[in-house]
Amino acid sequence: MQTTSHCHCSVLARESRLEESFPNMAASSTSSRLVRAVGRSLFSGLCNNADGLMRSTHEMLCNHLLFQQQRTFIQMRTSLKVVDNSGAKRVACIQALKGKKGARLGDTIVCSVKEAQPGGKVKKGEVHYGVVVRAAMPRGRCDGSEVKFDDNAVVLINKHGEPIGTRVFGPVPHELRKKKHVKILSLAEHIA
Repeated sequence: MQTTSHCHCSVLARESRLEESFPNMAASSTSSRLVRAVGRSLFSGLCNNADGLMRSTHEMLCNHLLFQQQRTFIQMRTSLKVVDNSGAKRVACIQALKGKKGARLGDTIVCSVKEAQPGGKVKKGEVHYGVVVRAAMPRGRCDGSEVKFDDNAVVLINKHGEPIGTRVFGPVPHELRKKKHVKILSLAEHIA
């Protein structure tokens, strides 16, 4: 910024010396000086706007990347909400039974009960199988749309694949039918 103002002052000093030398060119140099000043102000305004635009674009990109980082596969130590009446409130994923990266919508996981209601069918610390019925990570559908939920949720099942609870709360995607979890769909309140 200092070099710009220094150059601007030196240009004005040169123009004033020229006006003293050639008085008949004073009017034309004044108009040219006005044009230069307007051009400089417009250019500086464009530079300031471009700087602000670049800064806001950079902030949006960073926010988008942070948002993207939150939406990943369900992997080891992911905390999930239990949406059936088996007695568990929250579970932690121990292992995804399919895929290297982790579990997605409709996949089976092995999970440990972290919080449980007193007097429920399952107790804190027990290890169970679970089916992921809601996932925050988007999943594409055949028609080109995407399905994603606000939270990660699971329904606990036994070794034979039957649900431990007798009710399933909240929406459940119809993709579970392809994964052979028809019993969970029949217990669900709402199919998304």
